[in-house]
Amino acid sequence: MTIAPETAMESAEAAAGARRDLPPSMVERMTLILDVFQGRDSRHTLEDVARITNLPRSTAHRILDQLVRLDWLAHTSFGYSLGRRSLSLGGGAGDHSELRAAAAPYLHDMLLRTGAVVHLGVLVGHQVHYLDKMGGRFAAIAPSRVGGWAPAHCTGLGKAMLAWIEPEEVDLLLADHMSSRTPRTIAELGDLHLELGRIRSRHGLALEMGECFENIACAAAAIRGPRGPVGAVSIVGEASMPLERVAPLVVDAARRISQDLFGDLATGPNRNRIVSAH
Repeated sequence: MTIAPETAMESAEAAAGARRDLPPSMVERMTLILDVFQGRDSRHTLEDVARITNLPRSTAHRILDQLVRLDWLAHTSFGYSLGRRSLSLGGGAGDHSELRAAAAPYLHDMLLRTGAVVHLGVLVGHQVHYLDKMGGRFAAIAPSRVGGWAPAHCTGLGKAMLAWIEPEEVDLLLADHMSSRTPRTIAELGDLHLELGRIRSRHGLALEMGECFENIACAAAAIRGPRGPVGAVSIVGEASMPLERVAPLVVDAARRISQDLFGDLATGPNRNRIVSAH
């Protein structure tokens, strides 16, 4: 098929015009991409981003990769979403008011019944973001703070949530971020997947003994919705704290918060869908 010279010229002019319409600077193109993500639950594929921004696919991919490396975006098997830096702007990791309100009475109850430090956290990329912290005498020396961050792979909160994420997504989140914090840190993906399998076999109970900070023990469980973990609660104390005594409290609190937030959806047939444990 032969294309008439006029048609070919018109196509070339249209392509040139489209190129001229692209933002000229990298900052403008990055801003264009970030504007695609309208909230903490916003997820888009590469194709979505290229279509919405009208950027060439290769250009969009290159900028997305840079934004992920700098923690402005996170990348998982479900697509791209806002990363730690984006969610931290303004002092918080998105709007978690409903989650915090639902968890508050259970955190307070666990504090009264144990006297230990209790936490509420969410998973953001490869890290845990602390939304709430309540504590008694141990609170001052527990190295955590509201608004702070900790590695997901070596904290009770993080492992509790990672246990209910597909193994392939765990690999994407943690492949480049599994450094050792203490001699007890699980620093290999294969070993971590075995640990996540044990957590699932304990009905979601995650235990941590000096993996993130030495001389600190933790029991945690994830708050789960129909699409996976939305947060986690934990009880933290000295290494000598009897975890077997507090473990049922934290598992029960996470289950009740899930039900308060999601009703029957929190305990639906897809809640445990993990295809493999590596």
